[in-house]
Amino acid sequence: MEQIDYDIDDFINYCEVKNLSKKTLSSYEQTLRLFAVFLKEIHKVKEAGEVKELHIREYIKNLQERGKYTVVSNESTKKLNFPERREDYKKEISKTTINNYIRNIKVFFNYMYDNRYINNNPVKRVRQLKNQRKVVGYIDDVNMNKLLRCFDLSKFHEYRDYVITQLIFDTGMRIGETLVIREDNIDFVRRTILLPAENTKGKKDRYVFFSTEMGKELKRWLQYKDRYKESQYVFCTTRGTNLKVSNYETNFTKYGERIGKKDIHPHMLRNNFAKRFLMSGGDIYTLSKILGHSSVTVTEEAYLDLQSEDLRMQYQKHSPLLNLKRV
Repeated sequence: MEQIDYDIDDFINYCEVKNLSKKTLSSYEQTLRLFAVFLKEIHKVKEAGEVKELHIREYIKNLQERGKYTVVSNESTKKLNFPERREDYKKEISKTTINNYIRNIKVFFNYMYDNRYINNNPVKRVRQLKNQRKVVGYIDDVNMNKLLRCFDLSKFHEYRDYVITQLIFDTGMRIGETLVIREDNIDFVRRTILLPAENTKGKKDRYVFFSTEMGKELKRWLQYKDRYKESQYVFCTTRGTNLKVSNYETNFTKYGERIGKKDIHPHMLRNNFAKRFLMSGGDIYTLSKILGHSSVTVTEEAYLDLQSEDLRMQYQKHSPLLNLKRV
């Protein structure tokens, strides 16, 4: 182990103390370990203080050229994971992925510099790659109705997924937030759901709101679920355990195939909520709070992708001449 490895250890420990999610910790660690391998093997750099801007720019270029899964932080893992057998082995790494790496590296060196562990900050002038944002897909009314009709409500897991799908669509919650809801988080009088800080991306308590129609669906589901399963989770598995995001995503793909839509995925439900909220006259600031974004800017970048037809419909609602009060 070199000094830079210990620096990464310290940084990850710092992030754990800040109570960052396991997903974020894993992303930081994977990025930094691979970058450390590059620094040691290519430039013989063994300390964070020796890293220069040029090294980071060369690494970015290396990422663009080398392809997926061609480098690992621990060679022994190749014997277990066989990366060369993957269909996308050596395929181009997307700009989005590379930008995630750049972001993680910047966070690490900003931490090192701010805490005076290094004298110069090599990421000061490093910028992310220009990347055209992918528009998140939209499910129109016709296909949304088809989707809701395709569930077999006589089966426990499909009835559960049916309610989950409607709840995300009605509240804009993330999938991970939805699947860990407990019965005592739901207030049927105020039609609110408390998302505790430990379950949210921003690590802050947040409330989301549901409609009267959704309230009826939730009550019916809970009565059904409680007849057959004992579980603290509203949306449990057939064994009563916590339903994982990956399981719901897999199921959702199958439901999409049933209605002839192979390209739909669960995040479209959250996107549908956001777009429909804006199209109904909701404001971006309220939407940002409901979605649990860190700032309005994040909301704007993620969901302000209204098409010309959307804008036409919005205009018809808010035409100044149409709404002029005649006196």
